[in-house]
Amino acid sequence: MSTDPFVEHRPLLFTIAYELLGSAADAEDVLQETWVRWSAAVEAAEEPGREIRDPRAYLVATVTRQGLNHLRTLRRRREDYVGPWLPEPVRTAADPAADAELTESVSMAMLLVLETLSPIERAVFVLGEVFGFSGAEIAAATGRTPAAVRQTAHRAREHVRARRPRFEASPEQRAQVARRFVVAAQAGDLAGLMDVLAPDVVSLSDGGGLASAARHPIRGAEKVAAFVSGLVRTAGTGTRWEEATYNGLPAVVVRRDGAVEVVALVETSGDAVTALYFVRNPEKLGGVDEVRPLVR
Repeated sequence: MSTDPFVEHRPLLFTIAYELLGSAADAEDVLQETWVRWSAAVEAAEEPGREIRDPRAYLVATVTRQGLNHLRTLRRRREDYVGPWLPEPVRTAADPAADAELTESVSMAMLLVLETLSPIERAVFVLGEVFGFSGAEIAAATGRTPAAVRQTAHRAREHVRARRPRFEASPEQRAQVARRFVVAAQAGDLAGLMDVLAPDVVSLSDGGGLASAARHPIRGAEKVAAFVSGLVRTAGTGTRWEEATYNGLPAVVVRRDGAVEVVALVETSGDAVTALYFVRNPEKLGGVDEVRPLVR
């Protein structure tokens, strides 16, 4: 029995939607809308002359257009967001052999760069640079002309190139550096933290006004070390730390009495931690235990 194309391509569709939106919950909403349109199209395809010749292309175009609609709405909401906004973390497999380019594209740093693009620039960049779709395919998916897609792609590439993060360390080295950070943090070892934090390290905390979080970025090893030490001291009893992988980065899930309180992602370069991302907004923590298969 053949597999329904929507089921077959669902991981790809989710990955596209997540890279467009930076939110797993909103990506799932987009997939639901895509499924509704796909079901209607399949039913209509039973009529002569209305067959779907390329299901994958149809599904990619549908998820892209629905994602763009959602992204424009989300952008307006995020203008009033309380404190720094961070993407919703997605749990990924800790696989050193994973697609390095795809892993980089869903990193917190890259998703924050993508936030600085316009919605159409983001869609064109993601479809072309991450997923390798042709200009004609992107034009069909976005409703633009091939010439307009080429111009938008050039503009988006230049913008991203100027801000693109660099991932120089191997997955194994990133894990080792993150482990040093976790050990020092749990022990309240301020000297150990200072030793593993880069001088220009930055910490971003996302509470969304719904959980206690720093309202502004914290910069510099000394200030970040003090901030992390303070978080550990005030964690209280019933707190458990669990090391995991989110968005391709080493991370720590902190649970209090069984409930997820924060997901902290650790970004490294060489042998130092360069960025920390603390996601505390409870609206972004509901699905953090589900491992997401991200594919191209």
